[in-house]
Amino acid sequence: MKTRLTELLGIEYPVIQGAMAWVAEHNLAAAVSEAGGLGIIAGGAAPVDVIREEIHKARALTRKPIGMNIMLLSPNADDLAQLAVDEKIEALTTGAGNPGKYMDAWKAAGIKVMPVVASAALAKRMERAGADAVIAEGMESGGHIGETTTMALLPQVVDAVSIPVVGAGGAADGRGMAAMLALGAEGVQCGTVFLTADECVIHEKYKEMVLKASDISTVVTGRPSGHPVRSLKSPISRECLALEKVGDDRSLEELEAITAGALRRAVQDGDWQKGTFMAGQVAGLVNSCRPCREIVANMTADAAERLSALAARFGNGV
Repeated sequence: MKTRLTELLGIEYPVIQGAMAWVAEHNLAAAVSEAGGLGIIAGGAAPVDVIREEIHKARALTRKPIGMNIMLLSPNADDLAQLAVDEKIEALTTGAGNPGKYMDAWKAAGIKVMPVVASAALAKRMERAGADAVIAEGMESGGHIGETTTMALLPQVVDAVSIPVVGAGGAADGRGMAAMLALGAEGVQCGTVFLTADECVIHEKYKEMVLKASDISTVVTGRPSGHPVRSLKSPISRECLALEKVGDDRSLEELEAITAGALRRAVQDGDWQKGTFMAGQVAGLVNSCRPCREIVANMTADAAERLSALAARFGNGV
């Protein structure tokens, strides 16, 4: 499946693996890239030396393009921006800020830059700043989210910019991918479906929760603070919602205390009581553990078949 995105990134399939903090490490990133998509190593708030080692480990597993994500609010953002140049990273995704001040250096190094956006206005700003593509992420996604659905956001972003647009939030199989392509996307970014990949090293309890999820298994917390997060329902999510209803200073302090380190506890320890298990609404569609190669190949083949079938059907005036 060829699009402007595959040509831009030098990949076989227009599938980008989401930059999930504590999850998107070298094993998963290398496996997605080997499968023909673009694997991403999440920078998060990790020390630069740790991310450098992750890049080296990924490159020992694949010679295909590897991407990296920089959360621009990270205290290590400046160092990670330089690391991407030093390590000759092929592609960067960015979030939580404006990458403008790094753009010249990244462009000079030949890095393809794809900021994550939650509005058409931000997509326009990123295009003006020199972005090669943008990732339009709807509120169906897991983790930190905006307030607009993928169905509404994606076509508006496509109309707003001339560079390739990647759809994110709601794709776990060929149906979701076909829908995003029909809305004008030239590729998809997926996170939740890779949580249960064979090569994903998260705790088995985390994988089990995703596999058992239904269409109503996620909840959004953090709206009162202006930082909404989607995760699977759990004791800590219920506690967060209860504290948010109180809404005073003391409850907000308690919220900060109980959520600090909660994602790490979920990923590494599988801590049901104190972990935050981030996942998107498509978790209800993920019902088996498979290798990344199978996930990527099946998704793209199914999407192509569905789009061809629709073209044939409606091309005949049915």
